[in-house]
Amino acid sequence: MRGWFPEDISTYGPDVDRVFYLIYYIVGFWFVLTQVAIVVFLVRYRRRAHVPARHVRGERWRELAWILVPAAIVLVLDLGIDAAGARVWDAVKKDLPPGDVHLAITGKQFEWLVTYPGPDGKLGTADDFTVNSQLHVPQGKNVRVTLRSQDVVHSFFLPNVRLKQDAVPGRSIDLWFNATKAGTYELACAELCGFGHYTMRGVFVVEPPEAYAAWVARHAASGGGA
Repeated sequence: MRGWFPEDISTYGPDVDRVFYLIYYIVGFWFVLTQVAIVVFLVRYRRRAHVPARHVRGERWRELAWILVPAAIVLVLDLGIDAAGARVWDAVKKDLPPGDVHLAITGKQFEWLVTYPGPDGKLGTADDFTVNSQLHVPQGKNVRVTLRSQDVVHSFFLPNVRLKQDAVPGRSIDLWFNATKAGTYELACAELCGFGHYTMRGVFVVEPPEAYAAWVARHAASGGGA
């Protein structure tokens, strides 16, 4: 089953995957059990010649058990999933660590505008530069992103990092990740955002810190050009 997912390259990716597996196996178990029960009942209680129907009187406690026991099982499983998911949610969305690199990403129809700090290393100053749909980050560093939308709702999606966050017009949303493996991956929009949604793809490049620093220096000197 692990082969169904894109390769995980983030520090919190395994925790996200474990929550998915937990939900998958719980739902899968009860789905299979339900289908088996349906088949058994269809065969056992099918209409047959010379077998008269029986009048079954209701028994309140058995009827309550058929309702309350499954409800209790569902409640316990749901609380378990919620507990596991809440811990991961806090790590990904709530307890953001200090960032080694701070970027601003703006979604617009139909591209991602990635703004990098210039030589001073501070975002929001005169030497910042912006690159279209190219997200470069240093390997093994905490990357903080301030996400915005210029027009409609977009969904910032890094499949290999297990990170997805809606970009909402009028809001600035902070998120983070730490990519552990160098390589070139996909940056996508996972929200239907207009007729050109299918073109809203970018390149996500994870590179050693030295290579990242050289890339930033080269693009800062050219004002963000290639």
